[in-house]
Amino acid sequence: LVMVFYGSNGKSNPVSMENKVEHQAKNQIAYDIHLPSDLGMLYKVRLGLQSLENSISQLSLRHFKMQNTSTLDTFSLTINKTLPVSFNGDRWIEFPVEWPLKEALSVVTYHLTVFSRNILSDRNLVHMSACIYGTHGDTGDRSLLWSLQNVQQGEDNESFLVTMDAVELGELDKVVLLISSKTDCKLDIKKLHLKEAVKEHPIYVFEVNEAFSVDANKPEIRREIPVSFVIRGDKQKNDIDRNLHKEESQARNLTEYTIKVYTGDKRGAGTDANVHIILFGNEDKSEVFQLSQSLDHQDPFERGNVDTFKIKTKNLGRLHSIEIGHNGKGFASGWFLEKVEITDASKNLVYCFNCNRWLAEDESDGRTVVQLYP
Repeated sequence: LVMVFYGSNGKSNPVSMENKVEHQAKNQIAYDIHLPSDLGMLYKVRLGLQSLENSISQLSLRHFKMQNTSTLDTFSLTINKTLPVSFNGDRWIEFPVEWPLKEALSVVTYHLTVFSRNILSDRNLVHMSACIYGTHGDTGDRSLLWSLQNVQQGEDNESFLVTMDAVELGELDKVVLLISSKTDCKLDIKKLHLKEAVKEHPIYVFEVNEAFSVDANKPEIRREIPVSFVIRGDKQKNDIDRNLHKEESQARNLTEYTIKVYTGDKRGAGTDANVHIILFGNEDKSEVFQLSQSLDHQDPFERGNVDTFKIKTKNLGRLHSIEIGHNGKGFASGWFLEKVEITDASKNLVYCFNCNRWLAEDESDGRTVVQLYP
């Protein structure tokens, strides 16, 4: 049994349950696992079987529960699904993580139509899988030849439909194909069409147009295919036009701020931790900005350096304070911040926020985030 956890900052490596500490009761097994702390807020779990024992024909999963032993945040879900574990079967299921006061993603059935020339004749010898990527993560590698529907064969072309369930991916970005075979062969793939099963549009088109020479004695072929174009319905086109107009209108109302961050000239003053800033004005406050792309230095926040950043946000009015700090990650993450200067070019104003203190867990009051006033 293997699990992959998806968070707002990325995903974990596959976590095998094989060597974890387990507590077993009737029809129930509890595992102790350690996840990277930088995953952010979890939003999805993928669960499946990585390798198969001949004696296992299926695995019925009834209930899933996980708890953060530090915060005691708990999530539980009734699954009541059986993992198909035939040799070419889809061995994965996905479910969203639902947290209080936060809308969860939903599980979607995707239809992937493969247009090719000769795959069907060799499908018992070929293994082909796809990993679909979108703005909300990926599906992991899913087998394409285990359950074919709507098979159509012509003289020079063929197509077949594959269905897969996954937590909604958002806007689709790319597909990664993995192809291997028990015998030397050539597979001619023309294109892929991908859409949600319950919707006519949008249809994401991935042009492949390649004949793959598969060698049984060589590693599997991996091909990354970005989306070529999207077929949208008339209503969708109108909605997109409206949204673009709205975004353009909002962009015209944005204010640009130039932020200069001064790191002190003291031993160990620099940091490699992730630094963020929030601006507060008399009319509104900004979102959280991660200060990572300095206009002056490839490696920002080094001892004695001044780093410049440009951000755009809604009109905040006159600035009265800022929040600035870091996440305390990395070796010697402590940071001596001298001051922050912010220029609002639209109002021809420069604000200076003096700090002159350590932002470090092992210095003075141990704070890594501070509120500063001009």
